[in-house]
Amino acid sequence: MNSYSSILSILAGVTLPVSLIAQTQSKQPNIVIIVADDLGYGDLSCYGAHRIKTPGMDRVANEGIRFTQGYCTAATSTPSRYSLLTGLYPWTNRDAKILPGNAAMIINTQQVTLPKVMKQAGYVTGSVGKWHLGLGDGAVDWNKTVYPGAKEIGYDYSFIQAATNDRVPCIFIENGKGVNLDPNDPLYVSYKENFPGEPTGKDNPELLRMHPSVGHAGSIVNGVPRIGFQKGGKAAQWKDEDMAELFLEKAKGFMRDNKDKPFFLYYGLHQPHVPRVPNAKFAGKSGMGPRGDVILEADWCVTEFLNEMDKLGLTENTLVIFTSDNGPVLDDGYQDQAVELVGDHKMAGPLRGGKTSLYDGGTCIPFMLRWPAVVKPGVSDALICQMDLLASLAALTGQTYSDKVDSQNTLPVFLGQSNNGRKELVTEGYFNYALHDGDWVMIPPYPAYQKDPEGEGFSGQANCYQLYNVKEDPGQQVNLAEKDPRRLRQMMMLFEKLKRETGKITNF
Repeated sequence: MNSYSSILSILAGVTLPVSLIAQTQSKQPNIVIIVADDLGYGDLSCYGAHRIKTPGMDRVANEGIRFTQGYCTAATSTPSRYSLLTGLYPWTNRDAKILPGNAAMIINTQQVTLPKVMKQAGYVTGSVGKWHLGLGDGAVDWNKTVYPGAKEIGYDYSFIQAATNDRVPCIFIENGKGVNLDPNDPLYVSYKENFPGEPTGKDNPELLRMHPSVGHAGSIVNGVPRIGFQKGGKAAQWKDEDMAELFLEKAKGFMRDNKDKPFFLYYGLHQPHVPRVPNAKFAGKSGMGPRGDVILEADWCVTEFLNEMDKLGLTENTLVIFTSDNGPVLDDGYQDQAVELVGDHKMAGPLRGGKTSLYDGGTCIPFMLRWPAVVKPGVSDALICQMDLLASLAALTGQTYSDKVDSQNTLPVFLGQSNNGRKELVTEGYFNYALHDGDWVMIPPYPAYQKDPEGEGFSGQANCYQLYNVKEDPGQQVNLAEKDPRRLRQMMMLFEKLKRETGKITNF
C-alpha cells in the first residue's frame, strides 16, 4: 500500500492544489507529539488564560487547529499515557494506574504501540522526557541495562526519567542505561523502607529547600524530598532546575540527527508537575509562584523547539501535536504557594474539576495540531481523544496492525477536514468512570470513598446519576438527570453495552 493512499483518499473530496497533493504523496511528514504534565485547559493564553502568556504553545494553535473538546482517557498520568501509546482504554490493563518509580513496565513488548506503527512506516522513533509507564520486570538493577524498556516498545532512541520528578529513582536513563552512574557508587531503590543512615524529608527537614504539604517524606535529592527511597548514585542525580533545558536539548538533538529522514518524536515535558523547581531564568517571573513559573519555562521550551524546527527547514512538513496528560492541580504534595498565589487564574478554564476528577477539568485538556503543508488554521469543537492517535496516524502512514484496539481512525478530524469526531468516549477519574456521548456527559453514582482534595464537588463522585450538556454548560453545574430521564436512560444503556463489549472492566 502506498504510504499516503489513506490520506489522499480522505482528502479526495477536498479542494487542494495539485502541488500539495504531490508533495504529501512523495514525502512522509515528521511527527512530533509534545505532552505536558498536569497542564490544564485554562493554563494557556490561547485557551483564555489572562494572567499568564504562552506564546510558544499558542503558536501551535495559531498555525494549526485548536480543539475545544480534546480529551485524554484518564485524569491521571500513567493510565492516560498508556492509552496514547497503545490505543487501549486504561482499564483493559489492571496495572495502568499511578505507578511507583520501580514498577515493572506495563506495556507488553508484544502488543502494538504507536512507536512500533511508526517504525513499521519507516520512521526513526524517539522518546524524550517524562515516561511513567514502568521499566524492567519489577526487580530492576538500575546499575545495569534496564530491560525491557523504551526500545522494546518501539523507540530507537530514548532519554527519559523512570517515573515522575517527585519519585525515585532521580536519574535519567538513556537507551536503557543510567546516565552518569558510577560503578563505585551503585544506586539502590526501595519503596518499602529507607536505607540505613540515609536522610529523609520526614526526619531531616533542616536539609530541605522545599517542604512537603502531604506525603513526599522519603529520600532527599537536590534539597527536595521525594516519594520512595534511594541510596548511592550521587553523580547521576538530576538537578530539577536544569531538567527542562536538558530534555529540550535532547529533543532538539534527536530532530537534528534525523532531519534527513522521517522521524517520530514523543517529547514528554515534566512541567508543571511537582516538585515545581524552575530554572533561575524563570523563577518569580509569573507572579503566580513556582507553578506559574514552570509553565512559562515549559512554554519557552516549546518556543525553542519550534524555532529549531524552523532553522532546520522542517516546519512545513512536520505534524506537531501539543497536549497534556491530564487536568491541572494546585497543591499536589509540596508547599509551593500554588493555592495562595493562583488569584483569579482558572487553571481548568471554564471546566469543573481537575487532576483525578470525573468532571471535564480532569480529562478535557489542551489539544492542538499543526501541519502547515496540509492543515489550515482554525478551531474545532469535534470530540477527539489522544487514544485515537494510534489508529489515525496508522491511517496517515498507510499502516495496518493485527491487534484489536479501542483507538478509532479520526484522521479527517485531526486534519481539519471533518467535524465528525468520536461519538462516544469513556473517561476515567481516580478509578471511576464517566460516559461522553456527543455533547452529553453522564456520571453514574459512586460511593463517596474518596475525599475531595480541592473541596466539595471536585471529584465528581455522588450517590446519584449526573447528566450534563457540556456544550451549553461546560462548567457542569446543572444536573439534568431528573429533567431528561429519557436521555439518561439511553446513556445508561449505552454505558452497560460498552461494559459488556469491553469485557475486561473489573471496577467499572
